[in-house]
Amino acid sequence: MKKKFGIIGNPIKHSLSPVLHNYWFKKYNIDANYSIIDVEDVNGLPRIIKQIRDKEISGINVTLPFKQKIVAHVDTIVNDAEITSSVNTIYLDAQENIIGENTDVFGLQAAYLKEVDNAPKKKTLIIGAGGVSPSVILSLQKSGVQEISITNRTREKCIFLKNKFSSLKIIKWENLQEEIKNFDIIINATSLGLKGNKDFDFNFEKIKSNLIYIDTIYNPLETKTLKYLRKMNIKVFNGLNMFIYQGQKAFYLWNKINPEIDEKLIDLLVKNLK
Repeated sequence: MKKKFGIIGNPIKHSLSPVLHNYWFKKYNIDANYSIIDVEDVNGLPRIIKQIRDKEISGINVTLPFKQKIVAHVDTIVNDAEITSSVNTIYLDAQENIIGENTDVFGLQAAYLKEVDNAPKKKTLIIGAGGVSPSVILSLQKSGVQEISITNRTREKCIFLKNKFSSLKIIKWENLQEEIKNFDIIINATSLGLKGNKDFDFNFEKIKSNLIYIDTIYNPLETKTLKYLRKMNIKVFNGLNMFIYQGQKAFYLWNKINPEIDEKLIDLLVKNLK
């Protein structure tokens, strides 16, 4: 019987997850299919969890705005999901418990942070306090980064994260344009720049010449801000590698196969973004 996997989120049409996982299913001769699952709001979450419990669906990925909201509906959250209270991968274990796991932390570390020299001394700013932000904070902490600041339009969301990560510093949103000159690493964890969304309403002019800029967005491959910084010879990363690595770990959790990230896959993903 063909296994079913999928992703929930809203908006979700931009997701490349079906392309990623269906490529690996075909490569490893797994009789399975991965698709976008329509869930309008939180009222649809119990239905999805029931389908996993009833083995109609073998596993799902979770993206905005459900990463935190899904926690209340699973039986157990484990590992990085327990620390972040943010879930992006769900499966049924051998004891038939619904498990919530977080592969975003691994995704960020594997994609970018391993390349950062002298990480403990880097001053880092996270822009945005939404669904992926707790994972960004934890991945930075795991990489030894000691000074982490965060800013968000809604200050209350920053305070919520500071209650979870006490060493976090909060920067006022209205001071962002002025404050960016103080940081060695800036990570965009907002939806600013996402296909169909607005971008930052200012250019990152006052920055360190050796800045590392990481965007968690992969669609488009280059946001307006990323293009601007690249022209300034700033080291920039888009969200594609993070997306691939978090997907690789999710695939392993579901299938106990660590899938290869090959050139053919990357070409396929990039082609689907054009």
